[in-house]
Amino acid sequence: MSKTVIIGSGAYIPEEIKTNRDFTIHTFYGEDHLPIQTPPTEITDKFQQITGIEERRYASLEQTSSDLAYIAAQKAIQDSGIDPETLDQIIFAHNYGDVTKHHIQTDAVPSLASRLKQKLGIRNPYCVAYDILFGCPGWLQGVIHSDAFFKAGIAKRILVVGSETLSRVIDPYDRDSMIFSDGAGATVLEYKDSGETGILSSSVQSHCVDEASYINFGKSYFPDSDPRVRYIKMKGRKVYEYAIKNVPAAMKDCLDKAGVDIKDVKKVFIHQANEKMDEGIIRTLFKLYGLKDIPDHIMPMSIHKLGNSSVATIPTLYDLVIHDKMPDHKLAQGDIILFASVGAGMNINAVCYRV
Repeated sequence: MSKTVIIGSGAYIPEEIKTNRDFTIHTFYGEDHLPIQTPPTEITDKFQQITGIEERRYASLEQTSSDLAYIAAQKAIQDSGIDPETLDQIIFAHNYGDVTKHHIQTDAVPSLASRLKQKLGIRNPYCVAYDILFGCPGWLQGVIHSDAFFKAGIAKRILVVGSETLSRVIDPYDRDSMIFSDGAGATVLEYKDSGETGILSSSVQSHCVDEASYINFGKSYFPDSDPRVRYIKMKGRKVYEYAIKNVPAAMKDCLDKAGVDIKDVKKVFIHQANEKMDEGIIRTLFKLYGLKDIPDHIMPMSIHKLGNSSVATIPTLYDLVIHDKMPDHKLAQGDIILFASVGAGMNINAVCYRV
């Protein structure tokens, strides 16, 4: 029986390291545009305790999101061993297009997928390239799209990429700006008779009433900033509470559809947004099964050094593990893993996969 299988993966982690100390050079402001009286060093220390983030990576001055994606895609294609001309689709997940340094206006025409196809030198006109905007769960939604296209007989091979340069759209006077980073991850998916290997199930939700504005574009908190310029803004507490309440239920729904017990899950690859939030999601998930004890090393984490690169966090994390770059996390054939993400919209998705 044919299933959707990941046959290659690649990632690009930018070289520029930005530490928490780098954010202490000026005063933070609140939503009321008044300076926060807490010393910046105290703010960054508390930030690290909550999010787990010590460092994050930023793209270099001349790099765009599609540039990062190109490097990750090349690695994924090489890892898969395929001829890129045999790709039926290129799905590019992002949120803000090719934003250049010191220029806040996003650039998404032509589509980033079209730019990536050009960079890869693919001439096959039947390789359809398009973008997907789904918040941080974008890459995983691209995987879910691929699975649906495969089952419909529309495609057999698809390149799914998640790439973002959030450093270009952050307000440096906003404490939440410390969360975000840059990066790219890519996977080549193929529909084939693979025995037990492949996607077992998926689950997707969109909550778009009050939740739709939890992450948005807004003006800088700095009182004298240009009101026409917009930056990524987040209602951190709202996002945290929403995720803890809703993400575990979607993850359980995914496992239930696959007929998989939580005890049989080897690893959970969850969007790297906030260490405390991710730990809370896992605890709540296990509680839904009446379990208190969580297995050691079930949840790989890259957020400490890489920060939150939105659509790139999960494919980058998967690539690190599958290529043995995280010593405490190994995968073997037959292992069951669970992907899960949450982000702007608010959108949630999960995929159960057998390696």
